[in-house]
Amino acid sequence: MIFLVVASFASMLAAIPTGTWWSTATLSLGSGIAAVSLMAMAAVLGARWKWVESIFGGLDRVYETHKWLGVWALAFGSIHLVFKAGNAEWQTAAILALPSPTTRLVRQLSFVALMLIVLLALNRNIPYRVWRWWHKLSGPLFLIVIAHWLSFKSPVALVSPAGIWLATLSVLGVAAAAYKLLLYPSLSQHAEYRLQSVSANASAVHLRLTPVSRKIPFVPGQFAFLSFKRNGLREPHPFTIASAAKEDGSIAFMVRSLGDYTARLVREAEPGLTVEVYAPFGRFQRSPDGKAEIWIAGGVGVTPFLAWLQDADEGRFERVTFFHFFTPGRELPEAADPRVLAEERGVELVDIATGPSAPEFRRRFAQVVAQAGPAQVQISFCGPKGLLRQLRSLMRETGVPDDRLRHELFEFR
Repeated sequence: MIFLVVASFASMLAAIPTGTWWSTATLSLGSGIAAVSLMAMAAVLGARWKWVESIFGGLDRVYETHKWLGVWALAFGSIHLVFKAGNAEWQTAAILALPSPTTRLVRQLSFVALMLIVLLALNRNIPYRVWRWWHKLSGPLFLIVIAHWLSFKSPVALVSPAGIWLATLSVLGVAAAAYKLLLYPSLSQHAEYRLQSVSANASAVHLRLTPVSRKIPFVPGQFAFLSFKRNGLREPHPFTIASAAKEDGSIAFMVRSLGDYTARLVREAEPGLTVEVYAPFGRFQRSPDGKAEIWIAGGVGVTPFLAWLQDADEGRFERVTFFHFFTPGRELPEAADPRVLAEERGVELVDIATGPSAPEFRRRFAQVVAQAGPAQVQISFCGPKGLLRQLRSLMRETGVPDDRLRHELFEFR
């Protein structure tokens, strides 16, 4: 992100006289270029291209960066709006000549478009099905922003460093948005599955799916986007895979009732439903480093560990201590009981129903760290942010370095 901003300002400075560098006009023009650059890169990150995920180390990191690119694009766009991006010493011209009223309208709409994109993306109170359709407008709205910088009279020519920089990023951004909106359903890796069995209780459901024709390869700890072919359940949602790879190609998911969509899925899931599975994503995998492993799961964050427990080929379960935080009355369905799986693998399971301040958690955590050594413990975490903050505090108390912690950012909005 910092590179994008620095490159935007640096390319812009090459197009204006040095005597005008330290002015509000320069700040405004550079901020406008930075805003367009950040928006374009946000579009690239939103396309779910595999090579992008590999660079960031997981789609969760991609979406986290995608969100902040949008936030900072709005911040720089606001600076561009507040200050006039013009100076009497500059030689200015529009790359794309438009009538004056149209140019003014495009300028105003570009900021409104950027504001809408970011505010809608950050508003977690909007139901997912509504948010998803509004978020699809990001691509068309980005075209308005591009039209603004092309029609805006500025010292940035198309063949200048800043012009080439903006044109390259804009093309990438438009290509990424077009791919995500139009080509992703047909070109991305996906397959049709059928819901084979359902194990549910009042708050969660365990789903086992079998492939209709071909199966999708995956690694335990990864996740998929599921689109059920039933009205009200068609919007693709991300769910962590709750099983290891099997010969028959079956794949399992554990879904907790946490919102409108998931509550409906818990109620209506039944054998025979067909599902479009887009996978695999994520890089949350077991690490061979260290003498001891500590797994910490909070709530629905238990899912990737259920998959790890079923991966018999991985082995090394005798060195695992698994802390499972749960809320009494919201236990998992019978088919997803971690106690049974942990016993089969010889994993030490510590159920915690009273939160991270529980003495049994802090005491046993400190014992494992002391026995293996702070630098020889590998901690894998999946759960809510509050629990993560408590874990980091406990790590500092016991001397465990930050780089011994691996966790996934599974809140995409």
